Amino acid sequence: MNEVVVAESVGSDELPDPPILTADEERRLWRKIDLRLIPIATILYLVSYVDRSNIGNAKLQGLVTQLDLTGHRYNIALVRECFERGASSTHLHYSLALKKFRPSRWLPSLTLAWGIVATLMGMVKTYPQLVIVRVLLGIAESGMSPGIYYLLSLWYPRHMLQWRTGLFCGGATFSGAFSGLLAYGIFFMSGKAGLLGWSWIFIIEGLVTVIVAIVAFIVFVDLPETATFLTPKERSFVVSRLKSNMSSVGEEQNFKWSHIPGALLDWKIVIICIANVGVGGPLYGISLFLPIQCVPHSFGFSPAISQLLTVPPYIIATVIVLITSTYSDRVKMRSPFVFAGLALAFIGFAINVSDASNGAKYFGTYLVVIGESEAGPMMVTWLGNNAVGHYKRGLGIGMIVMFGNLGGIISSNVYRVSDAPRYIHGHIAEMAQVAMSLVIVLTTALVYVRRNTRRDVVQREMEEKGILPEHTTEEAERKMGDLAPTFRYTL
Repeated sequence: MNEVVVAESVGSDELPDPPILTADEERRLWRKIDLRLIPIATILYLVSYVDRSNIGNAKLQGLVTQLDLTGHRYNIALVRECFERGASSTHLHYSLALKKFRPSRWLPSLTLAWGIVATLMGMVKTYPQLVIVRVLLGIAESGMSPGIYYLLSLWYPRHMLQWRTGLFCGGATFSGAFSGLLAYGIFFMSGKAGLLGWSWIFIIEGLVTVIVAIVAFIVFVDLPETATFLTPKERSFVVSRLKSNMSSVGEEQNFKWSHIPGALLDWKIVIICIANVGVGGPLYGISLFLPIQCVPHSFGFSPAISQLLTVPPYIIATVIVLITSTYSDRVKMRSPFVFAGLALAFIGFAINVSDASNGAKYFGTYLVVIGESEAGPMMVTWLGNNAVGHYKRGLGIGMIVMFGNLGGIISSNVYRVSDAPRYIHGHIAEMAQVAMSLVIVLTTALVYVRRNTRRDVVQREMEEKGILPEHTTEEAERKMGDLAPTFRYTL
């Protein structure tokens, strides 16, 4: 006999009362939503990540020589892009825009903008032109990552979120393999129309992004309340499930200026954001420098084979991300998986710092890619699970993406051309970031355990004595957010 799921009343004049669905009916409803939302979100994130990191592949195909990227010029170009993405991603309008404007127009518009810029990057002829285009790319792309994270948190209950986040982040991880394969094929176009291989990488991959953006305008979805692909009763059920997502009385959905300092000064958000430096930095660094590390003076392979060698780590990482995301939602925990991913990355960097053989170091890059790819989406989901209130959560997600990009700025500077072929200075710097994140994740998880235990004890004592909590209205409890005595932190 099917289990019956009853959704609470939405209390909306526009939607009917939520229906009573069996467990099978609810699964079919979420599958319907998944099929409409996740594939296009995954593809958007995939092309975003490809356009962001393909400069590492382009470096193998004449970019440095033709544009005279001597000294720190290559690193400066990377820093400018990271800086613009980092500086833009927490602006209030990114959180406001997704709810004020239709997501089906906002996110595809961003995709179209950076697709055009990415294509133009293949036309640059000088170093200053490259820097300017990379800055524009960072500005155009900065809203995509926090936008999709935030949108998913507005569609799915918090303990159903990681599997979906893992799916679309798996696309970003797979982009590392896709980019390497595509760069290998484009390698043989070098010289066509008077352009070297690096130009064709930017042009072809940028044009693919433009095509994806056009498709996204047609198929992308809006928020649950207005999603036309759902029936009114289905919308009512989803909205009511989300209403009771964080607590029995829902969460704040309307914007207030107090939400800004509420997010910026919440230590639980800030500390996780700092920990994400140790995720975003190494993840960005390895995507940029893995192709370079496989070239002749490092692992002993030709540029074409080096492109292919970047593929296997990302394929395996994609599978691991999907598996761990499934179990994370099943056990309703995030921190153990984040900690395990960071530990793998630390070991991988340590292997590359050592005097191990080339084969062992190549294996170490597997550990870094797998560990950081697994920890990255899990870290964002963990923050979102414990940030109560639509706009506070949106701002928190923007902040964590910004801090991840700040880690990218560090990575862009610590991998210096003068440190080739082993890049020991860069690897040690990344190890330090990862070590910091390991300590923060463990400490934060222990604090959450203590707070949850304390609230369990207080609530049990109050129930035994028949004492009602001081806040007796739903509005008061919603305003308390994660400080409400009925809220429990996701570990």
